[in-house]
Amino acid sequence: MKNVLVALAAVAAASAAQAADKLSVAATAVPHAEILEFVKPQLMEQGVDLDVKVFTDYVQPNIQVDQERMDANFFQHQPYLTEFNDGRGTSLVSVVGVHVEPFGAYSSKIESLDELAEGATIAIPNDPTNGGRALLLLQQAGVITLEDSSKITATPRDIADNPKDLEFYELEAATLPRVLDQVDVAMINTNYALEAGLNPSEDALIIEGAESPYVNILVSREDNKDSEAMQKLADALTSEAVKGFIEEKYEGAVVPAF
Repeated sequence: MKNVLVALAAVAAASAAQAADKLSVAATAVPHAEILEFVKPQLMEQGVDLDVKVFTDYVQPNIQVDQERMDANFFQHQPYLTEFNDGRGTSLVSVVGVHVEPFGAYSSKIESLDELAEGATIAIPNDPTNGGRALLLLQQAGVITLEDSSKITATPRDIADNPKDLEFYELEAATLPRVLDQVDVAMINTNYALEAGLNPSEDALIIEGAESPYVNILVSREDNKDSEAMQKLADALTSEAVKGFIEEKYEGAVVPAF
């Protein structure tokens, strides 16, 4: 009888797994995939089998969703998504805002931006929104002045005043932690800083405040934005449990946006 009950339980579990709605999400490793893994058990209890695939760049996650190879992604903020849609002719949409990753400046050579020497080198992301975000932060710190002080897609060509004649290098965002020893300052997205073992709240020379407009969002296609599984994921990502997880695990390096 016991063996029969075990067999029946196994069949029931298998049937529940088969009945679960599968939802595939592309994400960068830290903190996005970690947050998704945190909500995975909760979603399974609600009938959603969450499949998280980790990417190391900012292009493929959007392409994968647009081409219907993945259901959603979780790695970017709205300015980046808007620029991507405009540049690639895609029409991906935001489902919900989850958190802010304050963007920061890091260095292995100096302890303050005041120590920047004439002709010092600064590496920034080469995508328009994050590159512009880096330059806006440097402007806020008084290092440079942009022709348009509010242009979120500014590039080094938009710098109007560069008192120390700083040299700017535009590199893929994921590579920036690896060039810290080769430049004087690297402007790094928090997810990549965390992956590299940097502590944004302690190691950054300057960092955005929690009021940053660059909220990281769950992104999908228009056709599946309102699906039951997607809405369950959105609710899970903005739950009190996730808020507590973010605050405890990242200690201010990642800030809940809800």
